[in-house]
Amino acid sequence: MSRLINRSKLILWGFLGLMLSFLISCNSGQSPTTSQELEFWTMQLQPQFTPYFTELIQKFEQEHQGVKIRWVDIPWSAMESKILTAVSANTAPDVVNLNPNFAAKLASRNAWLNLTESDYISSEEKQEYLPNIWEAGTINDISFGLPWYLTTQITIYNQELLKKAGIETAPKTFAELVDVAAKLKETTGKYAMFFTFVPGDSGEVLESLVQMGVTLLDQEGKAAFNSPEGLKAFRYWVDLYQQELLPPEVLTQGHRHAIDLYQSEEIALLSTGAESFPTIIKNAPTVAEISAASPQITGETNKRNVAVMNLVIPKNTDKPQEAIEFAKFVTNTENQLAFAKQANVLPSTIEAVETYINEQESSTENTELSQAIAVSAKQLQDAQILVPPQDNINQLQKIIYENLQAAMLKEKTVEQALEDAADAWNNLNN
Repeated sequence: MSRLINRSKLILWGFLGLMLSFLISCNSGQSPTTSQELEFWTMQLQPQFTPYFTELIQKFEQEHQGVKIRWVDIPWSAMESKILTAVSANTAPDVVNLNPNFAAKLASRNAWLNLTESDYISSEEKQEYLPNIWEAGTINDISFGLPWYLTTQITIYNQELLKKAGIETAPKTFAELVDVAAKLKETTGKYAMFFTFVPGDSGEVLESLVQMGVTLLDQEGKAAFNSPEGLKAFRYWVDLYQQELLPPEVLTQGHRHAIDLYQSEEIALLSTGAESFPTIIKNAPTVAEISAASPQITGETNKRNVAVMNLVIPKNTDKPQEAIEFAKFVTNTENQLAFAKQANVLPSTIEAVETYINEQESSTENTELSQAIAVSAKQLQDAQILVPPQDNINQLQKIIYENLQAAMLKEKTVEQALEDAADAWNNLNN
């Protein structure tokens, strides 16, 4: 009898042991570390900003126990293909750093979380960001991007080269640029500026059309640039090239070539962001010493561009609330200010911008870099996304640039190039 009782006890204890092991294994399988890991993708920010993000992530994890961030940095050139592939394969990260043009390709396909749905972002939180910058992350009334860091184009100019040509101030409009370019070429043999017409590179020339008063597309997405304003803008660039007032390599070299030309004093003006100044200081200190900053060159509209980096949340994330919390943490005023100062870029919350401008103006270090940052920041009130986010916008740029090149090389008349560009775009979007 005692043996039977002992055997029963053993069976009972064995059963309890199995149950306990089962409960422990179930609990460990749902541990916060595993189930609450967020994957965060950025664009080409390592290794320069690794210390910043390491500290940022540690702080967030301390404030949100059980949530872990896995940070993955993607090269700029690879991001578009990687995010497109990841979204298609349902393996996208939980939070990803994209510019509006990249994000717009998938926003129209309902790939991103609508930030204004389900009170993910309250109206009060939305109002913390610059209104014109918030719109950069909106398409078809869907807000898909939290604004992060910004850059606005400024003009860095070589004061000595301008003085040699008898020019007192840097040009502020495209009309003034023609006169400056002619004087520089005649007196010094140097070019004024470099703008790339390589189809897959910078969109600066496309933006210049908008600054000159051109409407690119109508409400149906059809070409609207085949207009008197469009003809005038096309002729502007064609004449500047054919009069040999632009470097010949504008047809073959990308926008990075402009910095090389400026550092070697082959051009007197550089259209860039304040974040490029440290590169000039490092590579060409003597040129940096005689450089100053001026507002971005614009057209009759007085419009100025701003480049925006957003944080977007893929719609298929299984941790939307945690992803939103992390995105808001990265883009809050305190963290934006800290990153802006390290990267020489601009923040996107109203409070951060005001603080940044005040700090630059009251700084005792009146350096070329601080001046450039101050000029850049002050433009934010008037700056806007000149080419709104839209699917296939890269194709529009390609079509316009290729036809501009054809007119520059006298393969087409300006009128024919403009008409062909409009026809090509409309046929593409039938």
